[in-house]
Amino acid sequence: MEIIKKPDPPTGISRLLWRLPIHLYRVGLGRLMGSRVMLLNHVGRVSGKPRQAVIEVVERTARGYIAASGFGRRADWYQNVMKTPEVTIQVGGRTVQVTAVPLESEEGAELMARYAPRHPAAARRLCKIMGFGVDGSLADYREVGLRIPFVLFTPTGH
Repeated sequence: MEIIKKPDPPTGISRLLWRLPIHLYRVGLGRLMGSRVMLLNHVGRVSGKPRQAVIEVVERTARGYIAASGFGRRADWYQNVMKTPEVTIQVGGRTVQVTAVPLESEEGAELMARYAPRHPAAARRLCKIMGFGVDGSLADYREVGLRIPFVLFTPTGH
């Protein structure tokens, strides 16, 4: 695994395209996104205003939904949920009150190693977006998983 370039969050047209799934959720078409994409409803850490982001569900477990912050700890949504972890997510047609909890980097490494064989094309694309060059080995994916933050969204009351 090599670090090719630390990516900046999208701006301009790229940002509009990146946020397009939010509009699908807003008009009631969230089911079209399936169970691998969730709408995160959270609070801005500075403004205190409602914010939304669409992020990929890396894994669904008995504990909840797990997502990776592809732009690292500087991603707005990540910083926001670290400050105010009580959020709401929508996955497909289901809305769930959850608490966001950061996972240890070792768990992130194992998550990425499990994710890559299940979704090889998506894993390669995700690594490229995040600025990592991988050779496709589980060791490379584990290394990527050590370097990006993962968040567990646990349903409230669990």
